[in-house]
Amino acid sequence: MIFSGNKWSQMIKFCVRLVQRWLPEPFIFAILLTFVAALVAMPLCHQSPLEVVEHWGDGVWNLLEFAMQMALVLVCGSTLAAAPVIKRGINAMARLPQSAPAAIALVTVVSAISCWINWGFGLIVGVVFAKAIARQRSDVDYRLLIASAYSGFVVWHAGTSGSIPLTMATPGESLAMATDGALTSPVPMSQTIFDWHNLVTVLFVIMGITVANTLMHPKQGVLTIDPALLKDNDNIVTEVSSTTKTPAQRLEQSRLLSWLVALMLVAYLVIHLAVNDASLDIGGVIMIFLALGLVLHRTPVDYVHAFGKATTGAAGIILQFPFYAGIMGIVTGVGVSGISLGGVMANACIQVSNSVTYPLLTFLCAAVLNLFVPSGGGHWAVQAPIMFTAGANLGVDPGLTGMAISWGDAWTNLIQPFWALPALAIARLDAKDIMGYCLIDLLVTGVIICAGMLLWAM
Repeated sequence: MIFSGNKWSQMIKFCVRLVQRWLPEPFIFAILLTFVAALVAMPLCHQSPLEVVEHWGDGVWNLLEFAMQMALVLVCGSTLAAAPVIKRGINAMARLPQSAPAAIALVTVVSAISCWINWGFGLIVGVVFAKAIARQRSDVDYRLLIASAYSGFVVWHAGTSGSIPLTMATPGESLAMATDGALTSPVPMSQTIFDWHNLVTVLFVIMGITVANTLMHPKQGVLTIDPALLKDNDNIVTEVSSTTKTPAQRLEQSRLLSWLVALMLVAYLVIHLAVNDASLDIGGVIMIFLALGLVLHRTPVDYVHAFGKATTGAAGIILQFPFYAGIMGIVTGVGVSGISLGGVMANACIQVSNSVTYPLLTFLCAAVLNLFVPSGGGHWAVQAPIMFTAGANLGVDPGLTGMAISWGDAWTNLIQPFWALPALAIARLDAKDIMGYCLIDLLVTGVIICAGMLLWAM
């Protein structure tokens, strides 16, 4: 073993203390990243302070649609989880593990598989399931439990909802334009998501985080949480005698209205996915959450009450996403010099690469860039025109180049509070409560992914 039990425990404590001491509130973290990106962009890209400020301001509102989608994922997912039948099912599953380590392992696996299938679904399912286990067991460390639920997020971009491989598989002129002519035909998912190299890497990553999370559970000094704080938001049901109902109250308590809206949502999804052969995107996930929530809650007004209670958790998303959009503006902004910060980072990676090391260095470049641009679409805009051309010149398979970017985009999400905001809102924790454990997962998965990139390139 590389670490003895005592050294492993010391390493865990060190990472937890490090994050607790130095990681500020996520909003402060976003502000600091803004200034770091600005101060780095000015000398490296030969941009003036006014250019950097202009890029920041132009980018601030570029994530409004996505921010709304993330808020709805959080709120609709939480509202669905508050439905009585869903709560009963989750609570039944939460009684399955017979020990604290088994609970940690189960949460990790459920979260990872769910995130591989769809990131929006997995992000909500993992933390809701973790909270249910915390209500059932008083011997499980709550911080580690939520960290385990979030750790499964690392396989998102290597799964069926990964934005980069899905974009690569979509035919059209936009693919050639985005890659500066390096890709003139789509790359099938059999060469990206479902390539055996990627599937094996995903399997070993899931195994790695499951083992690591299980071993991190303390034998003593377990931090639990007051079960009252974990109580789900129950619906406020107002019973009205059928003889005294007004027309408005009859509409508010009409299950038919809920079913009709749900039917419309399902009909659209069938047309979108089956007839138009489209992929399940974040909008589709929201529609599924919304349709199921409307059907499973007692009446439309019950759904409204549950939805209203769930919206309080979306405050962090609404506040911080514009700042991250501004950071993306700084990283991707091109001034009079004709270069961007993202382009400088990508070119630095290319200059020291060969056909074997290129995927690994592309992964590491994407991982660093992800701290400033935590968005698959942002990575695609910055790296696609440069990395696919360079990869083609080196003879690297485009599917491998795309997955190297995707893995880099996913890996540092483990220590980037941006994506953790919905989970933290549901769990009622701060980023510093879980990021120490996620730092350990970052180190473990980093070794696995780097090995996977090198083996795939050989």
